[in-house]
Amino acid sequence: MKNVYDILMERGFIEQATHEEEIRELLGKERVTFYIGFDPTADSLHVGHLLQMIAMTHMQKAGHIPIALIGGGTAMVGDPSGKSEMRMMLSQEQIENNARKFKKQFEKLIDFSDDKAIMVNNADWLLDLNYISFLRDIGKHFSVNRMLTAECYKQRLETGLTFLEFNYMLMQSYDFLQLYRKYGCRLQMGGNDQWSNIIGGVELIRKVEGAEAYGLTFTLLTTSEGKKMGKTEAGAIWLDPEKTSCYDFYQYWRNVDDKDVEKCLSLLTFLPMEEVRRLGSLEGAEINKAKEILAFELTKMIHGEEEAKKAEAAAKALFYNGSDISSVPSTDITLKELEGGMGILELLMLTGLTSSKSEGRRLIQQGGIYVRDMRVDDIDFKIYEHDFDDNKNLLIRKGKKVYHLVKLQQ
Repeated sequence: MKNVYDILMERGFIEQATHEEEIRELLGKERVTFYIGFDPTADSLHVGHLLQMIAMTHMQKAGHIPIALIGGGTAMVGDPSGKSEMRMMLSQEQIENNARKFKKQFEKLIDFSDDKAIMVNNADWLLDLNYISFLRDIGKHFSVNRMLTAECYKQRLETGLTFLEFNYMLMQSYDFLQLYRKYGCRLQMGGNDQWSNIIGGVELIRKVEGAEAYGLTFTLLTTSEGKKMGKTEAGAIWLDPEKTSCYDFYQYWRNVDDKDVEKCLSLLTFLPMEEVRRLGSLEGAEINKAKEILAFELTKMIHGEEEAKKAEAAAKALFYNGSDISSVPSTDITLKELEGGMGILELLMLTGLTSSKSEGRRLIQQGGIYVRDMRVDDIDFKIYEHDFDDNKNLLIRKGKKVYHLVKLQQ
């Protein structure tokens, strides 16, 4: 069986490793317990988490044991990594609710039965810590001078780094120590922005326990231009269909840039690499077939095959002017709301196609809004009952590929 380290390397996951040869050898000869942390700062995981979930799945398929660590304790402090300002504080109730929803999303990819994977919450050990004992036992192993050279802190020094956030590295390092003691966890994995925190945990285990521990980071999911993927004008692409519809999820992947197709297929699907390279090498109109496969595979993985088929059919129906638009995101409005006509700017906000009237004005002035496939040029344009078809539907398009159905109710 191929070493999972080589699989992750070939597919483009691995960015940095504390001890590359030792980690590869360990993964090749032993069943390794490893962990990845997830801060429950929202009530759904998003596309940025997907790469880490898939890496966990590759590891589990190779016989290793994933720990999904929910940062119920660390979320009450906030990770300064990659942030220009302090995060909003969440209550324990919010964190616990978010963690429950995460578990359901993890289970789409990771098998938690019979302890094949573990989910734990660091609130279990962080919330009851004795601060003085923690400083004496853990804090003494950390050099402030060295911590200040870490990228996650350096970039915050200019805008202001709170002492609360300064504790984050110690807390995450302590997580690794606790997981080592309780589960024999020897490897922490995470996004490349977690490198400094991961090194902190590796060194803490070596100092306190005299044991070998390792860290490995993944590439961040970015476009060929270096921008983070999973963001749109409307916000993040969520894994919860209540926050990002299955259709919008499918369309996001269907519309990725040609240059990003092979990378996405490699990192986010389980297609064999020969097929990934074949699809990624397609050119011209042919590359659209690869995008359809990418969109279908990801939608099936997260939302199930039936929803993936619906989203695919809806996308093709719109593209070919077909009639099956049942899976296109929709908004209901009543005849009473439409009385006297509804302004296009108001309708765009009601459907969520824009977040403000000023954004709607800009899109219309740029020629980016279409009603019934006719471009809207007037910001004062109004929608009336007679604009709806016989089925009481009205199709609005934003740009080339974002569709929304408005349904008229009596």
